[in-house]
Parts: sequence; structure tokens; C-alpha cells
Amino acid sequence: MTTENTEKEIMNENPVAENTESTTTETAVEPAESLTPEQKLEEELAQEKDKFLRLFAEFENYKRRTAKERIDLFKTANQEVLQALLPVIDDFDRALIEIKKTDNDVLLQGVALIYDKFTSTLSSKGLEVVAVQAGDAFDADYAEAITQIPSPSPELKGKIVDVIEKGYKLGDKIIRFPKVVVGN
Repeated sequence: MTTENTEKEIMNENPVAENTESTTTETAVEPAESLTPEQKLEEELAQEKDKFLRLFAEFENYKRRTAKERIDLFKTANQEVLQALLPVIDDFDRALIEIKKTDNDVLLQGVALIYDKFTSTLSSKGLEVVAVQAGDAFDADYAEAITQIPSPSPELKGKIVDVIEKGYKLGDKIIRFPKVVVGN
């Protein structure tokens, strides 16, 4: 049994479908009256294939977009927690500076071990220090100038004189800009 015979049987069983089919065919395919039934079916098949391919492409784009959004969300999901821990890192930095001033090497080693473990754990979660140091050219996109002072030497004019507070980034996004002093 051919598809043409099957269509005729369906049309005969369902008079409503026959009426809608004839009106659709008359309005949409008037110049194509010279087409054979096989050519009409091939044309319809081509249209359905085109619709399917477009729908499939839209779905693939949707999958890619949502996967990318999910990955971005996972990268920055713990941003608030990491931002809350940044003052603790600052306190550790200040404590290490003060402990180095004393002669207590055991205390220094103990605090340094804890500090290293803490920073390596945060690094494994994607936290990185924004690398700026004294002598680097000041870039407002990567650092926050909290003050300007007369530069101690002519080569430090417009450059970073001192880093007051370290900056951190999570992935490619800076979550805290380094606070620096700039020479003018």
C-alpha cells in the first residue's frame, strides 16, 4: 500500500481533514498544479526536514547556552562566601608581618602552616590574588587608587607607590580590587 493510497483512505475517513487539505492546497500551491503527487510529497518532505533541522538547531543552541550559564554559575556560586573570608586573609597577612618581628620561630612556622593551608584551600576553589605591586603602572580597570601622593622619584609618577590591600579575583572576575597609593 503506497502513501498516496493511505492518504486517500485517511481523507475518506475524515471529511474535515479533506476540506482543510483542499483549501490549504488551493491557496498555498496554486502555481504548482502541474506537480506530480510524488513531487508534492517530496516538497512537503523537504519542508518538514527544514522545520526539523531548524528546531534541532534551536534546541542545540539552547543546550549550549544553558550549559554555559550553569558553568558560569558554578564558577561564581561561592563568591559571597569567598568575599566574606577575604578579611580573614588580610588578618593572617598582618599577623604574619607582626610575628616575623618577634624571635619566636615556632609560632611563625605554626601560623605560616595554617595560612598556607587556608590560602591553598581558597585557591583550589578558584580564588587568585590580583598581581599588582609597587612600581607597576596604575590601571583603573585592575586597581582602586585610594590616594595620590607626591612621587618619591620621577620614575614612579603615575605608577603604584604602595599596595594597601590585596585584590582578589574568582576566575576572570575581580571580586575585590586592590587598594593602592599612586604617585603624582
